Amino acid sequence: MRGVALPAPLADLPWRVLLPLTLLVLFGAAVLYSAAGGSFQPFAASHVLRYGVFLVMALILSRFPRNLVQLVAYPAYAAILLLLLLVEILGAVGGGSQRWLDLGFIRLQPSELMKPGIVLALASFYHSLPAGMTGSWRALVPAGVLIALPMGLVLIQPDLGTALAIAFGGAVVMFLAGLPAKWFIGGGVAAVVAAPIAYFFGLEEYQQKRVTTFLDPESDPLGDGYHITQSKIAIGSGGLFGKGFGEGSQSHLNYLPEPHTDFVFATMAEEWGLLGGLLVLLVFGIVLRWGLTVARAAPDRFSRLLAGGITATIFFYVAINLMMVMGLAPVVGIPLPFMSHGGSSMMTNMICIGTLLMVERWTREASPGSLK
Repeated sequence: MRGVALPAPLADLPWRVLLPLTLLVLFGAAVLYSAAGGSFQPFAASHVLRYGVFLVMALILSRFPRNLVQLVAYPAYAAILLLLLLVEILGAVGGGSQRWLDLGFIRLQPSELMKPGIVLALASFYHSLPAGMTGSWRALVPAGVLIALPMGLVLIQPDLGTALAIAFGGAVVMFLAGLPAKWFIGGGVAAVVAAPIAYFFGLEEYQQKRVTTFLDPESDPLGDGYHITQSKIAIGSGGLFGKGFGEGSQSHLNYLPEPHTDFVFATMAEEWGLLGGLLVLLVFGIVLRWGLTVARAAPDRFSRLLAGGITATIFFYVAINLMMVMGLAPVVGIPLPFMSHGGSSMMTNMICIGTLLMVERWTREASPGSLK
């Protein structure tokens, strides 16, 4: 920021990203304030507080040296895997799923941490893999195991949405690492063939209903299709300018389920309309464009894969949530980054932001002026 006297570490931060991001969080707090009936408790105040705490965490993370991060990649992956095992033994049950560890000050969802964790582990793996082995089984099988282990534990909880997020982040890193395209094509064909088998034998009954409801939500608008139907009503009724702050009938009259978490975008769209939705999309576009810029400019293979995979993780969060609330994807319980209320989600997304800040700093130190 030219013309402003800031300490060097602060002056080097991408304020063009952090300021819009902070605006988005405050906008999310306003939506959560409205969703609580005009009260800062229990959603809005904790939302802003968590952002402040995890922003400090992200800034600290951004100072980590590259060698240290690569050194702890596998230990961090193993620690998160251990937490997933503890969830199966000691985890708290909520909403019919066993996903959380109650730490007192926060209900931690370890599966959220695995989203950046799998990206970090695979980035380290492919960085150390000789380039000549990229097309061999040694590039595929170990990575597949690294992805399959946490996916299996998350599916047991059960949490299909998070399992898909882990798979997506892992697959993106594999693609960026240069694995043969035929493997991805083969994997896509195998997924299409296996989908009917997975539907009948791999999904819980409520998950099967979510798929059929997604295909035809109007078939049971008061039952399994209720979430999607009410969400689409809320978004559509907002029109261009919205009904006005605090005037959302769908959320205030409890027609819209989970107006403060999974369906926070629908809550926002009803009150702020299309213009509010475009503001949200603009900020996410700024963040994702910045992430891609950091990945392209990264000074080495590990940094490029890490930044690219992290950016893809944020994209998955945003894309699936928005598609879900608009009826373009099944309801899978993916929160909207920086707007949905939830400690684990905020922590994970701020870890992603801190990681991109960290890679950007590595690039700046390796080649000053490369990120202008």
